Amino acid sequence: MSRSGTTEDKRKVYPIVVYGDPVLETAAETVTTFDNALRTLLEDMFESMYAAHGVGLAAPQIGIDQRIAVVDVTFKEDPKSRIVLVNPEIIKTEGKQSGNEGCLSLPDFRENVTRANKVTVRAQDGHGKTFEMEGEGLLARAFLHETDHLNGRLFISHVSTLKRDLIKRKIKKLMKAGEWPPHEEM
Repeated sequence: MSRSGTTEDKRKVYPIVVYGDPVLETAAETVTTFDNALRTLLEDMFESMYAAHGVGLAAPQIGIDQRIAVVDVTFKEDPKSRIVLVNPEIIKTEGKQSGNEGCLSLPDFRENVTRANKVTVRAQDGHGKTFEMEGEGLLARAFLHETDHLNGRLFISHVSTLKRDLIKRKIKKLMKAGEWPPHEEM
């Protein structure tokens, strides 16, 4: 506990749900209540994302079936870069980029994924206010990746069928060996 005694001391870090859990492959429910409980959840989601060393986190990744995501592509370097996306929709995409992509829900798996290079998202903040934001490069990739999660899609849906099947077979093999889900090393 810190000396300040602030509510920050009470932040909850949720465990990350991994591939195999149905919540990851189901479209999340629209958020209709914008209250203190939602804003607390948003703060907990940032803490959970940072604890897992991610730059984006969707609510289904912590087992919550709601259209909520948080993004910070600076990973705590710039507090003003924290982005809350409630009920996000991608409304415009431009260009293409390819890059190595991973996911907190598929630890240790990375693949080259092609996505739009510039994206405009329309979403609500933690108080229900609607906004639009443009992202380019890594931020565009994060918007698309997290929105995919809210639609029940994982990044492996953007790779070839062969690569996707290979990843799924590796995970099944790990499951049989009792090594999936992976355990955090302390």
